[in-house]
Amino acid sequence: MKNPGYDDTPVLAHVPFRVHDGDRPAPPVVWPGAPGTPEHAGEPPSDAHVLFNGADFSRWTYLDGRPSEWDVFDGHVQVRPGTGDVVFPDPFGDGHFHVEFCSPWEVKGKSQGRGNSGIFLMGRYELQVLDCWENPTYADGTTGAFYGQHPPHVNACRKPGEWSTYDILWEGPRWEGDRLVKPPVATVLLNGVVLHYRTELLGSTRHKTLPEWEPHEPTGPLKLQDHGDLVRFRNIWHRPFNQS
Repeated sequence: MKNPGYDDTPVLAHVPFRVHDGDRPAPPVVWPGAPGTPEHAGEPPSDAHVLFNGADFSRWTYLDGRPSEWDVFDGHVQVRPGTGDVVFPDPFGDGHFHVEFCSPWEVKGKSQGRGNSGIFLMGRYELQVLDCWENPTYADGTTGAFYGQHPPHVNACRKPGEWSTYDILWEGPRWEGDRLVKPPVATVLLNGVVLHYRTELLGSTRHKTLPEWEPHEPTGPLKLQDHGDLVRFRNIWHRPFNQS
């Protein structure tokens, strides 16, 4: 059915439709999901690719392909320290990633030794997870930093033991052979607060040295880091960008 609109307005330059064109296709309807609470995760959007629903973590593996032994209970998964990083094996490109995380209720350590983990886009670009509630550390290692590269604009952390939410709008790098044509670009919100807006990354994540570029496929896995702390995750999903 044709939408209400006009057929006597100018044609737009970037698409074959008029301004307010009734023939222009309407956006598809997506149910945004029921909202969450401090105790329970919300629902993912109806068109999301769900990576962890609070119960089934069976597709996540260690880097060598072994099934993950991280602990699943009460609607979340908790790092099992010393077992290793885990990855969701499906390759992802540009899109919207949603990850909720929670640092331990019991505060131990300081700086990088407190509630440390990480979310690695395409398995190699780390967005830092850390308990930075009244916990000073180096700027490019704080919660919301692209580790070793870009500090977040602000510290929007909640208290230890409270759930926080990352929404990451990710555009991966573009390569022509071994030549970088376009670096990855990310917009990141923590608890609804913008930490990065179209920030260009400087290379793959490194510790105590400069980032480096490594040519790779246009898609890659999502990786969660075991840094030795009992960090919890829930409600992990991905929505690819509509490129049409």
